[in-house]
Parts: sequence; structure tokens; C-alpha cells
Amino acid sequence: MGVKACCVCASESTKYKCPKCKKLYCSAICCNKHKEKCSGPTESVDYEIHQSSSNKEQLEYDFPTEDTVPIEKLEQLRYSEGIKNCLRNPQVRDIITSVLQNENPTKAIAEAMTEPVFVELADECLKVVEVLDDDKPC
Repeated sequence: MGVKACCVCASESTKYKCPKCKKLYCSAICCNKHKEKCSGPTESVDYEIHQSSSNKEQLEYDFPTEDTVPIEKLEQLRYSEGIKNCLRNPQVRDIITSVLQNENPTKAIAEAMTEPVFVELADECLKVVEVLDDDKPC
């Protein structure tokens, strides 16, 4: 497996990926330098996500439970203005990155839920995916 080095400065501590060309970079400074030269496709990330999720029949859970959120509901998350507003906060993005990189994601989520900005994001997500009482089975 190859070393994942920054495409600008060659640092091995890459944390980010260009949404256009998928090259790795390590910081906002390197991101800005890379953007000046990036020659990746001009399609937006939303277009790529839309294209990859257009085959809904192929997306299904291996082990669904009664608490499993339907894929159609999860797809609605990207259209929520409340979620988009939360994600504009760099602290929220840092918390998400920390959770994703943590060896114990359950513990990391519990720690994240002590941060009000992350709780706000979680609440916005629940507004989209939560089953209303009228829709719940008896």
C-alpha cells in the first residue's frame, strides 16, 4: 500500500481530498495552492453523489433492524438547509473528522455529543430521518 502524501507539499499527514480530482492534501494552505492548478472534472460533488445513488435498487442493508433508517431518508439529508448550515461551522467538521478517524467511534460519538454544535447537527439529521408518530406501526 502506497504512502498517502500531500499533492502540494508531500507531507504524509493528509486529511483532505479534492472533490474534483481526488488528489490528497494536508491543509487549507495546500488546498488553496492546489485549487489554482487543479484540472479535475468540472462536475460538482452533488452531481457525483446523485449519479452514484441513482441506482437505489442496488443499495440495501445487509442486516437491517427495526431502527435502520431507510436509504431514501438518508438520501434526503443532503438537501436539508439546516444540516448544510451546521456543516458550515469548521468546529463541526473537525468533530466529524475526529469521529471518523477514531479507533473507537462509539466513544468518539459520545464525546462529540457533549459539544452543543454537534448536538445541533444531530438534531437536524433527526428532523430529516425520524419517523413521525403517525407513520410508526402500532
